[in-house]
Amino acid sequence: MKQLGDWVIFTIFAAMNATGRPPRVLVVNKFYYRRGGDCVYTLNLERMLRDAGHEVAVFAMRYPQNEPSYWEEYFPSEVGFSGPIAEKLRGVRRMLGIDDVATCFNSILNDFRPDIVHLNNIHSYLSPMLASIAHARGVKTVWTLHDYKLLCPSYSRLAGGRPCDNCHSSRAKTCVLRKRCMKGSLAASVLAWIEALRWRRATIERDTDAFICPSVFMAKEMERGGYSPAKLHTLNNFIPSVPEAAGNGRQKYYCYVGRLSEEKGVRTLLEAATMLQHELRIAGSGPLLDELKAKYGKWPQIKFLGHLDGDSVARLLGEAACSVMPSECYENNPLGIIESLCAGTPVVGAEIGGIPELIDENNGLTYPSGDAKSLASAIDAAVYGPWDHALIRREAISRFNREAYYTRLLSIYNSILKH
Repeated sequence: MKQLGDWVIFTIFAAMNATGRPPRVLVVNKFYYRRGGDCVYTLNLERMLRDAGHEVAVFAMRYPQNEPSYWEEYFPSEVGFSGPIAEKLRGVRRMLGIDDVATCFNSILNDFRPDIVHLNNIHSYLSPMLASIAHARGVKTVWTLHDYKLLCPSYSRLAGGRPCDNCHSSRAKTCVLRKRCMKGSLAASVLAWIEALRWRRATIERDTDAFICPSVFMAKEMERGGYSPAKLHTLNNFIPSVPEAAGNGRQKYYCYVGRLSEEKGVRTLLEAATMLQHELRIAGSGPLLDELKAKYGKWPQIKFLGHLDGDSVARLLGEAACSVMPSECYENNPLGIIESLCAGTPVVGAEIGGIPELIDENNGLTYPSGDAKSLASAIDAAVYGPWDHALIRREAISRFNREAYYTRLLSIYNSILKH
């Protein structure tokens, strides 16, 4: 076993169950490659558990870009929701849990015999049927919530591009139909509505032993949506390794790292940037990239860097005066903020979702979401702020390191295994 320090020795003994071994964990996500935040978390979770001495198996949908896995022979077939009608129908069957996904999942449960099934994003391409199967077989289930799918049929809690709460208290979930919340498409919204009716709160809550909420905001919203507080556990996301400290000193630029899409507030950010002389460096791509480059590309203080690899992002954050999280949606526990703070870089964040709970007077500033003038003022103050970068970095690493995460996760595992 790979040696990771004293925490491994302590946690392995703490993890021992009645069989004298750490719990065997089946990690589940619909994709098994670095597609998005949920996928990155899944891969990091798998490695963390293995390094701590757990036997770990993986279950995902077959997909050409998946990373190689010993367990891929158990993966259910690939489905999609575009293309020929036959392909769409296969996708609908999968969404409802009435195709090969049940057979495949039962097979891996038979052969791996996990103590814990740790679910991540499973709707549509795998199905909440997995939680029901595990529950029926007496296997404990933990579900990390990466988005708002259990509260909102369209995942995002956005309607017409604006934050929406309409489905929290509605059993019928018809807002998704009226406002075509799913990709602006009536057909896609109908499918999302059908899925929400098939997998109601009562069923999902019955079949899940613990929900991991990466933010206090998420936990409160789940409780407001009717989920039992006894099953909700707040646990921030973690960084898999401690980043290098910035070596070239701080510069006067500020930066944004993320997707260029409406809900991320990049239009507001760029409007604010035109009011400032400081250089803005934008790393990322998305549906608004071409439009924003055409409109703002000639402003001398605005630089579009495109997609950057991990090392380049770390360097960008590590040398910036501050980073910006200008979201106009209910962010959960943004990895961009965690990475920035662990680099010792203060954050200017919108007052929405789980963002404010990550920022205090020692590590950044907040402003009313969508307010360009307030954002410009906050950026200006952050660029010139007398920040203690070493303190920001030290406190963030202490809070978001994987050892601390694992200790808390293990306590959740053990608590449900005792019942």
